[in-house]
Amino acid sequence: MGVVFSSTIKIDENAKWFIEIEDATDPDDIRREVCFDLDEYETKIEEMGSEYGGHVDEVKWLKDENVPPVVVDEIRVKMAEQRAKIEEKLGEPLTPVAEKKEE
Repeated sequence: MGVVFSSTIKIDENAKWFIEIEDATDPDDIRREVCFDLDEYETKIEEMGSEYGGHVDEVKWLKDENVPPVVVDEIRVKMAEQRAKIEEKLGEPLTPVAEKKEE
């Protein structure tokens, strides 16, 4: 069985977004972490993944029904910016999917 985390975008009572990470790999010991920005998300997902030797097979993204599209877009843009910074630092794409195909 692979390691799959769920990341759910939610809105709090002050209309601010946050992300809840859930690790249900062991149904008898479900772990949840709450992150209020993407730096915190990156740190928590790395910490949770370290329990599996740093190998996470998949992160499923979900959102609560009350999360407006503009919030999802904001998070998507911020994540793309962070990914670009990491790839620039590494000098290579994070995943093979990100590579441009030569024709």
